Amino acid sequence: MIYDQIRPEERLLIDSARRKSLRLNLHDAERINLDLLDHGKEEPFEDVILQRCISYFRSLHLTASLEKRGITVINSSRIASICGNKLLTTLELAEAKIPIPRARLAFSVESALDALSKLGYPAVLKPIIGSWGRLVAPLKDVESAKAIFEDREHMFPLYQVYYIQEMIQRPPRDIRCFIIGDAVVAAIYRYAPKDDWRTNTARGGHVEPCKVTQEIEELALKTVKALGEGVYGVDMMESDRGLLINEVNFTTEFRNSVPATGVDIPGKILDFAASKVRK
Repeated sequence: MIYDQIRPEERLLIDSARRKSLRLNLHDAERINLDLLDHGKEEPFEDVILQRCISYFRSLHLTASLEKRGITVINSSRIASICGNKLLTTLELAEAKIPIPRARLAFSVESALDALSKLGYPAVLKPIIGSWGRLVAPLKDVESAKAIFEDREHMFPLYQVYYIQEMIQRPPRDIRCFIIGDAVVAAIYRYAPKDDWRTNTARGGHVEPCKVTQEIEELALKTVKALGEGVYGVDMMESDRGLLINEVNFTTEFRNSVPATGVDIPGKILDFAASKVRK
């Protein structure tokens, strides 16, 4: 397993490996350096790597380098590149005709305001790369949009890629569905904390178990079919158009979901990884 920080999820994986008597070697990404031309035999990597880096850029580039060495990485660099970028995720899911919120793309304040006039208020501005709801901003009207766009103009160029999504009128919760391989193993409701509209548990939201209905299962598996086999946390929103896929997480967190659902998510992830080891 490669990591850049040992979170509760990585500790759960380590503990589960011990219980299963599985050999789980740990690699600190910050201590790795790779010869990109000579894949030396001294590099201590296994046939299968579980990629758990928090950093999107570190995860993507390290995974791509390991794949060129013939190593199976869970999740793959293709999955990481798509799911780590909200714009690319939207394009991929739209092509697969998966229900998602409407979204528009712009590259200047003027065109972003024009996009909003077509999309309608309220809307949501999201950084194309980011997690835990950071820098996700509601755009309630022209005045608030102008103020937020003005801030973005003084930030790193990545934040001038204006990815604007319609604001879905949903309950104060969303659904996170866990898919491992080709199986939907668990789902939770994520409720927004007090004085916040974002449901991220990292921001203080709480979770409750959610029954995996036929609609949830079919939509989750259709999503994964479009992206490729792996380990996912798929976020869904309830809307008057039915369930919509909001985001797809490729290094999903599950610390709160295990006690809420009683499902051994880390154990199932390890079983899936072990199934990929060459005999």
